[in-house]
Amino acid sequence: MRSLSISVAALLALAPPVDSFAQQTAGKPCFVFIQGEGQGWASTSVQLDPSEPESKSRSFLTPNLQRIAREGVRFSNFYAPSPRCTPSRATYFTGISPAQLRMTFTSPGGDTGRRLIEPRVVRELPTEITTVAEMLKDAGYATAHFGKWHVGRMHPRQHGFDESDGATSNGGPENSRNPNPKQAYRITERGVDFIERQTKAGKPFYLQLSHYGGRSQADAKRETFERVLRLGLGRNDRNVGAAAVALDMDITIGMVLDKLDELDIADNTYVIYTADHGTPGRNGPLQGGKGGLWDGGIRIPLFIRGPAAKHGAHCTVRVTGADLMPTIAELAGVGDKLPSAVEGGSLKELLADPKSEGVTRRHGEIVFHFPHYDKDSLGPVSSIIAGNYKLIRVYEDGRRLLFDLSEDIGERNDLAGSLPAKVRELDAQLTDYLTGIDADLPTVRPGAGTPTVSNQQAPRSRRDSLLEALDQDDDGSLSAKELEKLPAVLRSLDKDGDGNLSRDEARSR
Repeated sequence: MRSLSISVAALLALAPPVDSFAQQTAGKPCFVFIQGEGQGWASTSVQLDPSEPESKSRSFLTPNLQRIAREGVRFSNFYAPSPRCTPSRATYFTGISPAQLRMTFTSPGGDTGRRLIEPRVVRELPTEITTVAEMLKDAGYATAHFGKWHVGRMHPRQHGFDESDGATSNGGPENSRNPNPKQAYRITERGVDFIERQTKAGKPFYLQLSHYGGRSQADAKRETFERVLRLGLGRNDRNVGAAAVALDMDITIGMVLDKLDELDIADNTYVIYTADHGTPGRNGPLQGGKGGLWDGGIRIPLFIRGPAAKHGAHCTVRVTGADLMPTIAELAGVGDKLPSAVEGGSLKELLADPKSEGVTRRHGEIVFHFPHYDKDSLGPVSSIIAGNYKLIRVYEDGRRLLFDLSEDIGERNDLAGSLPAKVRELDAQLTDYLTGIDADLPTVRPGAGTPTVSNQQAPRSRRDSLLEALDQDDDGSLSAKELEKLPAVLRSLDKDGDGNLSRDEARSR
């Protein structure tokens, strides 16, 4: 009897073909949404705007964000929904503005003893509001959220997430003073495990990885902190600490990207990166930071890589956080399932052609509603961007500030006095929007009286007010002697001794 010899290659040829992951998921793409915590416009080593050198950090190293930008689209005019974390996160999850959700702040609001009584704040994301996870779960997706939740105490599973590490806040699942670096790597490890399991099962997935904040040496791995020290940033622990935390986060992003490559599913997966709000001091030419509606508080990085995203592209169209859920819905093929309350529009066309016309939304303009006292001296404000013009309504004293962002990126030149018709036009649009969604507004405390004339004057620019603070002899310029004293003078302006110079401190003498 003859022995039968069959080669391995022949056996493989006889075996039925193995479907690719894209075929197993019926062509549905996967999504990884990564969110940083408090990142300014210039908080990465990606130059967001090719024409603006200051849109890139000189001290933060984020090579994996550079990788996403190189392989996808970077948006230099992306706006967070709010200058605070909870409102922005709620909008990312739902496509609905903080004003409509009434989730406009992290604190309860109400009577804080100031001239204006703030609206009361909804602090728990309502279960009747459809989230991106619920929408995708209905379409057959596996869903997970790991990291900072911060939209209430209700468990993420009640909002459509199959897996999570709970309704966490700033301290993480252990309520730690320094959740990082442990949680930066832990949420990534859990996310990578989730990706592996869904890929093995041939199931499309939606994964959220939401990082915690941190600015000290204790918030970063020792080796990461030492690596940043070798970059020559000086010995300021706060600056080096913040750079080390950003680098740790970037390293974990690289872990995710490498896993997608290893599993051969990168070509079927969208990776979206942004943050929850801006931060002071890392905004390049932008004014302001967290807690205010100057662009420094709300204009932040956005990078999207994926099957339909053009490689190495730059988009200048003004887009906002409410656009993310409609974008994901259209890319997943469930754009017709979006709830009617969603306010954003899809970015799908911009991903393929970043120079296309723009985004179709229910409201063409972009509105921000922040009726609270926080870190900015203007107090409760609302703002609207229509075209290149931005109007800020100051509730404290009734002022309207107007800026042409195409000519005045730092919002230094208030045009309200010279363009009264444009002020009236945008102010009316802002009123129509707020009225249309029945937004809650601040009210004047009984007997509070009229604001003083000094409070009604237009704010000085950050540059002018800082110059006045440094100009010790008030002659309108800095002499050689004054320049020699700059370090000591700047340190003297840091009234609270926290190692940072806020706008309010810079404005004071």
